[in-house]
Amino acid sequence: MTEQRVYEVLADSFTSEDVDTCFALLGDANMNWACALAGNGCRFVYVRHEHCAVAAAMAYARSTGKIGVATVTCGPGLTQVMTALPAAVRARIPLLIFAGEAPLKSTWYNQGIDQKPFVDACGAQYVSLHHQQTMRAQLRDAFLQAHTTSQPVVVGVPLDMQNETWTGSLAPIESSFELLPAREPRMPAEHSFRTAVERINCAKKIVVMAGLGAVNAKAGPACRLLAAKTGGLLATTLPAKGLFYDDPFSLGVAGGFSSETARKYLSQADLIIAVGASLASHNSDGGKLFSAERVLQIDVNPNAVSQGRPAAKYHLACDARAGVEALVKAIDDQTRAEHSDAAGSEPGDSSIAKVGEQASIWRSDSIAIDIRDAPADRIAIDAAAAATMEPGLLDPRAVVKTLDDLIPVDWFTVNSSGHCSCFFAQMKNRPAERFLTIREFGAIGNGLSFAMGVASAHPDEAVVLFDGDGSFLMHIQELETIRRHNLNILVVIMNDGAYGSEVHKLRAEGLSEQGAVFGRPDFAAIAISFGLQGATVSNVDQLAGLIDEFAMRTGSPGNDATGCNATILDVQISDKVVSSVIQRSHPH
Repeated sequence: MTEQRVYEVLADSFTSEDVDTCFALLGDANMNWACALAGNGCRFVYVRHEHCAVAAAMAYARSTGKIGVATVTCGPGLTQVMTALPAAVRARIPLLIFAGEAPLKSTWYNQGIDQKPFVDACGAQYVSLHHQQTMRAQLRDAFLQAHTTSQPVVVGVPLDMQNETWTGSLAPIESSFELLPAREPRMPAEHSFRTAVERINCAKKIVVMAGLGAVNAKAGPACRLLAAKTGGLLATTLPAKGLFYDDPFSLGVAGGFSSETARKYLSQADLIIAVGASLASHNSDGGKLFSAERVLQIDVNPNAVSQGRPAAKYHLACDARAGVEALVKAIDDQTRAEHSDAAGSEPGDSSIAKVGEQASIWRSDSIAIDIRDAPADRIAIDAAAAATMEPGLLDPRAVVKTLDDLIPVDWFTVNSSGHCSCFFAQMKNRPAERFLTIREFGAIGNGLSFAMGVASAHPDEAVVLFDGDGSFLMHIQELETIRRHNLNILVVIMNDGAYGSEVHKLRAEGLSEQGAVFGRPDFAAIAISFGLQGATVSNVDQLAGLIDEFAMRTGSPGNDATGCNATILDVQISDKVVSSVIQRSHPH
């Protein structure tokens, strides 16, 4: 038998974990291992910045349900990912990052640092593999930890140890997914369930609000049914946006990005049934939309406090889908009991009061029309601002409305961060399974990476990224990655020539905007220089033709003569239109 190096055995361990895609930037401490894993048939997406490797793996994991895998070298390679790691921790995204370590036998190494404290500071887990006898089991357990905790795990293996001849056992060991216990739905306890039913019966204006846990549990249909049977409305958290996109009683996003219509009804609700939602501060707009006193949380691990503020007064500890389906059944049982009572039979369970009569109180045609027809926000450009608006600059709200009408429902859409993300959150025609946003750490600059992760997970489908000019410029080098891997990405850049959130806040506070205004780069020209397609948009009527052109190229391989299918649309927008979230926090 041919001798194997440690890095080859470790690569085989990744293969045994069914790792088929890895996002990578190579260096001394990971390149041999990466070559071995690629030789095993794993597809590698080689990026231009370490942060982008981890951020792309985050989006890959979120859009596939698998563990995202990335690799960077030791020292500076690892420190470059310290923005992505806490974002993955807060978003509860399972990742496995192979980072290498400085050689153990060197008294000094230029890229050597104590890596564990950096990873600990980000809230992720760090595992050092220093002994051949335990390496394979430790690596398997790292995958198991990522699976069970939905958190990133960083694995460090010293460079010199990776290159040693393997002398340990190669006996088969069980993989992480073979060890994962079968997951049985957790049903609600009887007492807490009866309390929840009684609380619902006392409410007259209910909103059933679904989070990412509801999406993953496929609880959407049950949530719709619960809202219908209780005369309630529907809403989602931002990560679950689009779960009820085609329901006439869906308010859209509940949170800081809520439309004015959603804010109106959420503030009137006397009970918010939060299904599979972590109830982050943004979700209630810091308590401005609804207080914990009005929240019933249905979750496997419900929490009384989230991000430093009370989250929910009432709790139902169970799986999202199981809990909602049980509530629907209780309502159906009560309805049958009422019919039986009317026929003269024994009365039904007195602990379950009438629920069905609520259906006519709030859930009405007039509310459905209000939800359908009301604009996302009614904040207009004031007369002074309109007078100074340059010709050829667009209202971002009109751009978003046009894009929502034009982009096919089955295309994947990725919403980045920054001022423009609030406008894009108002799009109504995007189903949850075709929408991705990861904003838990509040960092801009992730859009291209997230789009690359989604496009790598779905290589034969179209992906649309919505981003701002400031965010896009942070990792513009990844256009070369997109070109090289021929990823089908349409990037829509809202170009206001500034950091939008900052410039509007500075203006509101009467401070100099100099540090937030940078001018408008020619993104179309930049795209073409990278070998991509590019166009400048100064009229919304241009969008239909440009989207059609991208659609015609999508799915047909790019080549050296015609370039990549990816397209950058440089949309010239006015910097006079302020998002509703900034208007509320910094009124002009």
